[in-house]
Amino acid sequence: MSEALQLPVIDLSSDDRLATANSIRQACLDLGFFYLVNHGVEEELIKKVFEHSKKFFTLPVEEKIKFAVKNHRGYTGLYDEKLDTSLNSAIGDAKESFYIGTFAENHLNQWPSEEDMPSWRSTMEAYYKKVLSAGMELISLISLALNLDGDFFQKSGALSEPMAFLRLIHYPGDVDSSRDGVYGASAHSDYGMVTLLLTDGVPGLQACSFYNSNPLTFAFSIPTCFHLRHQQVCREKSEQQKVWEDVPSISGAFIVNIGDMMERWTNCLFRSTIHRVMPTGQERYSVAFFLEPNKDCIVECLETCCSESCPPRFPPIRSSDYLEERFRLASTASAENHRINI
Repeated sequence: MSEALQLPVIDLSSDDRLATANSIRQACLDLGFFYLVNHGVEEELIKKVFEHSKKFFTLPVEEKIKFAVKNHRGYTGLYDEKLDTSLNSAIGDAKESFYIGTFAENHLNQWPSEEDMPSWRSTMEAYYKKVLSAGMELISLISLALNLDGDFFQKSGALSEPMAFLRLIHYPGDVDSSRDGVYGASAHSDYGMVTLLLTDGVPGLQACSFYNSNPLTFAFSIPTCFHLRHQQVCREKSEQQKVWEDVPSISGAFIVNIGDMMERWTNCLFRSTIHRVMPTGQERYSVAFFLEPNKDCIVECLETCCSESCPPRFPPIRSSDYLEERFRLASTASAENHRINI
């Protein structure tokens, strides 16, 4: 059994924003994972989201596939995605999902009818708006943690129309965990700025705490660097043995992790840590909220995150180009279904 990580707890409601920003900075330097409490999302709403998620995933497969993913919105079935693209296994990850995208393009979202699933859409919309608000406040604190103005990402246009995706996830409990290469979600780092995750309390989530050793080998992979005692140190992505540690859930708290685009912005100062979900023999539900910058945002190294000793490690890239390439590589089905509407 893996050891359990002791993650820092960040209070989003704290009046001492500078102290909170400093705590976030340390968490992002260390592992890129932390808990977020007092985030403003009501317990009753969270309960309803999980109830409605379970209602959808208990539908017959022939009903669920009526919402098959288009424009990265809708349903993806078991084994339709394989997040660790380095695996030789032909089988995908043992999970099914439902994606909901930004309301600025609400016509692209797929919704069960009110007749079939009363209050399903209104519950998801209410949750999306609440978590987006919490995410925007968190990004403001991350800006302060990077020695920037709190409204930096808003004023720069990165979050003028954020591409935030809500993803409902179901991990069946009857997966054969004894088979090699079978994962609920294989090893990966998240793609965007930050992820805010809630689970039903069933274990399975693990983070790689040894080193941020990204197994992805596509064109965007590049050497990493990290911060140590006020000096920038650059290293190649490590290929050494990973050490996996369990990430326990705390009731009502978001599990937050830094994504790849934030890592690129910060020149690897903040870590986009590899994580995975292991089958445990128990059915598991989670709700992930991925906060991404707007489609046309150019992600490039921040001035506060580079120096002569550690120049920018990544070339500038358009946000939607990066996301689409990651979606394409992870999909075992048609990549066209995961195109963002551009």
